Amino acid sequence: MTAYAELTAFLRETEALAYVAERLGWDQETIMPRGAAAQRAEEIAALEAVLHARRTDPRIEDWLARAEATSPAEARVLDLAGRSYNRASRIPARLATELARLTSLSQGIWAEARAAEDPTHFLPALAEVVALKREEAACLSEGDLYDALLDDYEPGATHRQLGAMFDRMRPRLVALREKVLGTERQPDPVGHVFPEAAQLRIARICATAFGYDWTCGRLDNSVHPFTSGSGRDVRITTRVSESDPFNCLYSTIHEVGHACYEQGIDPDYAFTPLGRGVSMGVHESQSRIYENQLGRSSAFTGFLYQRMVEAFGDFGVADAETFHACVNRVTPGHIRTEADELHYNLHIMMRFDLERALIAGKMEVGDLEEAWNTRFEADFGVKVAQPSQGFLQDVHWSVGLFGYFPTYSLGNVYAGCLNKAMRSEVEGIDDALAAGSARPATEWLRERLQRHGGLRPPRETIAQACGFEPNEGPLLDYLDAKFGAIYGV
Repeated sequence: MTAYAELTAFLRETEALAYVAERLGWDQETIMPRGAAAQRAEEIAALEAVLHARRTDPRIEDWLARAEATSPAEARVLDLAGRSYNRASRIPARLATELARLTSLSQGIWAEARAAEDPTHFLPALAEVVALKREEAACLSEGDLYDALLDDYEPGATHRQLGAMFDRMRPRLVALREKVLGTERQPDPVGHVFPEAAQLRIARICATAFGYDWTCGRLDNSVHPFTSGSGRDVRITTRVSESDPFNCLYSTIHEVGHACYEQGIDPDYAFTPLGRGVSMGVHESQSRIYENQLGRSSAFTGFLYQRMVEAFGDFGVADAETFHACVNRVTPGHIRTEADELHYNLHIMMRFDLERALIAGKMEVGDLEEAWNTRFEADFGVKVAQPSQGFLQDVHWSVGLFGYFPTYSLGNVYAGCLNKAMRSEVEGIDDALAAGSARPATEWLRERLQRHGGLRPPRETIAQACGFEPNEGPLLDYLDAKFGAIYGV
């Protein structure tokens, strides 16, 4: 065997084990018995120890030195394998194992704290997570600690680049928000009881409309919606509130965007570094364009309105046009995953600043709740009444995902670029959406972006798909046009 063949055979086994570990995480968040939390933490820690040993195996360095690429795809495999090896080798096995164990436990503690509206027992666990993430960042850093963590989710991005992007976005977002909130065309919130079983039936209809392959996936409930897996086993979750069907339906469409990316990657890339989405920013571009530019369009909401009437009868919304306004209702709510498109990025900007302060040691965990509540009231004009509305609402920090949050906004920016390019090239998108099919759009996305997996770096992936360098302009123009039309501003 050649060095390249030996390396990729080894990587395939490592990736297969990583999928097993991911499945344990899926099980933990969906159907695992509550009493199994401590045992599951040990299982995950043991598997992480095996994975870390494989990812730092000295044979990888030898294979990389001797391997010769015969195609651009093989060259990219070697590049990504080298990057992974270099990062993993900087992290002591003890630290990798302890992080896996602690974040598994912390996730369960977070879920209990959120349900009880009592962060008392969660704060010590979060403080331990932050301490370990600071240690990890110090192992990886060649400069800024936060950038070292961010690089796991968006390779090549820096906090300065993202901060500058946020500074450019904020004035236009705030100005449009103030115009919208100042009008008298604000629709009333939907007031009705929407039984869980019927919501989940419509959620499955939505998932099918956007091309989710049910032979390789499933839909379950979890505290925080997520997607797990790649290739031929990609699972999604949602959550249900019987007073707010949009939470379930649009969480489902959002996760379907992630899932279709993973299901759409070229099968030849399976179990290689190219066989997953290239970054979380690019991943979020798929979930956000499915959820917003497609799923919240007047064309698709017209289809969805009819499904809602069939399931719930008269639920207080007179017609499809009013329903479209309800789906896109602008309000400074507490919950990020339920936020409208104008407020969503403001949620991310706040989290971005808070987690940078935590990792830099400029703020300690004990000060986080007060800092969150103060900043939220300043940015959104409403007070936080309980922890589940505030710093306990997201799972990310409990499982150590520091550096993840800004990729949500980057995904919005990428989605704006993709939507502009797609709409200029593809006819019949809205006609198909009105009939309950996103196929013209999703086929374009699969061909231009999804099938390539990790073949190109993140920004190059978007630029190749769109035909221009990504920037925030198309997103902000889209928001101005959409909400200007709905609210007459």
